[in-house]
Amino acid sequence: MKIAIVCYPTFGGSGVVATELGVALAERGHEIHFITYKQPVRLDLLSHKIFFHEVSVPTYPLFKYQPYELALSSKLVDMVKLYKIDVMHVHYAIPHAYAGYMAKQMLAEEGITIPMVTTLHGTDITLVGNHPFYKPAVTFSINNSDCVTSVSRSLKDDTLRLFDVKKNINVIPNFIDTKSFQNPYTDCQRDLMALPNERIITHVSNLRPVKRIQDVIQIFYQIQREMPAKLLIVGQGPEKEPAEQLTDQLGIADKVIFFGNSNEVDKILCFSDLFLLPSEKESFGLAALEAMASGVPVISSNTGGLPEVNIDGESGYLSNVGAVDEMAQNALKILRDDTTLAQFKAKSRKSAARFDTHTVVPIYEKIYRDAIAGEC
Repeated sequence: MKIAIVCYPTFGGSGVVATELGVALAERGHEIHFITYKQPVRLDLLSHKIFFHEVSVPTYPLFKYQPYELALSSKLVDMVKLYKIDVMHVHYAIPHAYAGYMAKQMLAEEGITIPMVTTLHGTDITLVGNHPFYKPAVTFSINNSDCVTSVSRSLKDDTLRLFDVKKNINVIPNFIDTKSFQNPYTDCQRDLMALPNERIITHVSNLRPVKRIQDVIQIFYQIQREMPAKLLIVGQGPEKEPAEQLTDQLGIADKVIFFGNSNEVDKILCFSDLFLLPSEKESFGLAALEAMASGVPVISSNTGGLPEVNIDGESGYLSNVGAVDEMAQNALKILRDDTTLAQFKAKSRKSAARFDTHTVVPIYEKIYRDAIAGEC
């Protein structure tokens, strides 16, 4: 099949999943066309099966905000015609499904029928989409998609609760290539980050308020009071500066390293002992899954799709949002002795295997075939 993938090209989970999906599909023989405003960060190499088409938005003084959806719709029309695309797969209802619908209508005027699969990832539903300004457009975009998927049962339930959706929503979880997380490093160079007797705690996100970075700091503060430890925070966002200020206030600035955005998350996870994700809301929890695949147990909140990923007492522990003291105590249960830590590391890898690429990608292939056949 020839598949057009529309996504955000940034470090967020939806863009990562869309990119990894495209790469996996290309390895299975499909021709993949990424259509977005810059090359996705996880798309390291183009090939004879993978193409990137940049959406350029000309600047016109007439517009206060440049019309990206219009430019994207036009680009989709051009690429579908030029490459004879079989199916469009858009990630995020707004603006991508909305732009995809407009492209479908323009192509229909020329006698070209192109099905569209829309994947809902989270904030397009729970945050942006539920805003009164956007809710009608999100509802319209979902109902006018040929097939709709969501990355967790929790997100599907939220969508049906918040919107008047007429389409069937197929739950297809996020996924990873577990083999790529089986530490190819003969030496993780752990000694660059911590002393031999220090546990290494890690958090990876876009550092937005929903990630509750203050809770990450507070959990770590309690951990380091009980044992030698270092905290590694990977990501860039509005909560970085307040988090840095909190580490100063607590007197632990020398024990916390802020990396900013990084393309070496796999190497950081290689020498990590525990992953913290105390989020207010997570539609799935891809960062937690990547940690588990690296053999890093997870302390997380029990919100959204996280209970579908992080199995309480197996790959880590779940707590209510904001339960900092409980999360810290659960972290100490895992970290206090090497035997318990090794057991949780092994169980984390095993649990992550449920979401392997080879299990999930064929489900998307079937969705594409259903969309093309008009059988969603």
